[in-house]
Amino acid sequence: MSRIKVALVGAGGWGYQHARVFSARDDVALCAVAGRTEERTKARAEQFDLRYYLDIEEMLAAEKPDLVSVSLPNMGHYEPTLKVIRAGYPLLVEKPLVFDLDEGETLLREAEARDLFFAINFNHRYAKPAQMAKAAIEEGRLGQLVFATWRFGGEGSCEHHPHANLIETQCHGFDMLEHFCGPIASVQAEMTDMTGKGYSTMALSLKFANGAVGSLVGSYDSSYSYTETSRVVVNGTQGRILIDDTVQRFTIHRVGEEMGQIWEAGYFNDPEREFHRTFDRYLDPMLDSFKRGAEPPVHARAGQRALALAWAAIESYETGRRVDATDSVSRGR
Repeated sequence: MSRIKVALVGAGGWGYQHARVFSARDDVALCAVAGRTEERTKARAEQFDLRYYLDIEEMLAAEKPDLVSVSLPNMGHYEPTLKVIRAGYPLLVEKPLVFDLDEGETLLREAEARDLFFAINFNHRYAKPAQMAKAAIEEGRLGQLVFATWRFGGEGSCEHHPHANLIETQCHGFDMLEHFCGPIASVQAEMTDMTGKGYSTMALSLKFANGAVGSLVGSYDSSYSYTETSRVVVNGTQGRILIDDTVQRFTIHRVGEEMGQIWEAGYFNDPEREFHRTFDRYLDPMLDSFKRGAEPPVHARAGQRALALAWAAIESYETGRRVDATDSVSRGR
């Protein structure tokens, strides 16, 4: 497979990033885009010299791509994704997978029945600080993990779903905390709807299966213009890691030492300091797996797992009790 023929579904803001990353690669032939409105879809097609369609199934039948990349509004993922799967095409989808666990299970089941490559774009994993943190943890530099925290807050509206922030944004938090610390065993939640935008801010208490504890604070009542919009802390018996603003800074200290090590992108290192470039770095292992016929490095199952954790948090808030996060079968229905 010298060049992978890729078709896009979605001509919106983040859909631009999909068009950008695929069109920049020598091993990809970006062929077409399907969108919901002719004006926007035609404009995106002209921007990247693509053919455009207003019907997904028509595009797939005409173009017959090797891979389909899907980027649509957060609550509009299910039906278009199911169309791509039932047409039999391998695919990359954006987070969140969906908002409903039954729908997520349907997508996974239908893709598995067709033995389809089914990746999701949890690109936070591919920020330089996150990769350095993962390596340090696997090398044992932190010792036994004891606690981890995730904080991520900015602007947003929850008018379209009362738990939009938790499901569509904090899915990154669930994914990253489990990426670093292993499975979350239970969750207890507090949430507020005081700003009239649904449950737009929440604080979660977490217990990991390995015995460590954690916390997650997420909000749509803050601002992405603030410094430390995002901060991750992973603390072990032998050291501690800090990640500031996803791509800004990585810091590691050994226990008891006042001097630590810091990574920050150098003067000419624009790719490492830009959040959008985490998507570029994700495509390297993702497309390598696709070419080899292997499972994607971040399978869509990770999206379903994050959704299950979100619904466990919702159940915890609604019932006022700690909820087992290992069983996702009954939640979100």
